[in-house]
Amino acid sequence: MVNGREKEARSDGPVVRGSVGRPRGRPRSFDRDTALEKAVLAFWEHGYEATSVSDLTRVMGIGAPSLYAAFGDKRSLFEEVVGVYGDRYGSFADRALAEEPTVRAAFERMLREAADIYTAPGHPHGCLVIHAATNCTTPEVEESLRARRTAGIAAFESRVKAAIAAGELPAGSDAGALARYAGAIIQGMSQQARDGASREELDALAGVAMAIWPRAGAAGGYAAGEPSRDVPQ
Repeated sequence: MVNGREKEARSDGPVVRGSVGRPRGRPRSFDRDTALEKAVLAFWEHGYEATSVSDLTRVMGIGAPSLYAAFGDKRSLFEEVVGVYGDRYGSFADRALAEEPTVRAAFERMLREAADIYTAPGHPHGCLVIHAATNCTTPEVEESLRARRTAGIAAFESRVKAAIAAGELPAGSDAGALARYAGAIIQGMSQQARDGASREELDALAGVAMAIWPRAGAAGGYAAGEPSRDVPQ
């Protein structure tokens, strides 16, 4: 009887037997963090479905038995990859929301940094969490990434609601709509970066997006079209 891991290895290349029975105490012959970063780049570039186990072993420089012993199966590895991606590359939005004193400054910083990070050299363009489930046939992976994107929108909405409560935005502001607006801009910037848009082009898009964001008015409320007092122009 062939176990699940051998099936996956067989589907992506020659079967390497004996991986399950390998002693757990055997020292690894590779640097786990380095191999994991290479897996991040592979999934980021090609997505979950199009990245096979044989692709992973090739770019990570390890055999299938070592991959399974160190990371579990492909899905387990991907879950770890998404966590690493979030910590190393995707945390700019959370930092902006937490650190900026006003909601406008937070969202403008978030969009400007997205323009920079999504087009930076040295790694694939765009956002892994937005693109990795493209053409995916694994519902659990699709749902996991969808949940992360939904959590991002919820964080945006929470920040907007706090701004409304603090008087930064008028009481009638639609927090959900503003949050989804920001999410749509972020997701669109990611796709355009994948399609070759430059940092300068995406930065200009961020400027246009913020031009219709509610701005501080003379009476302490917000009105569109006034110069921002929150972020230097």
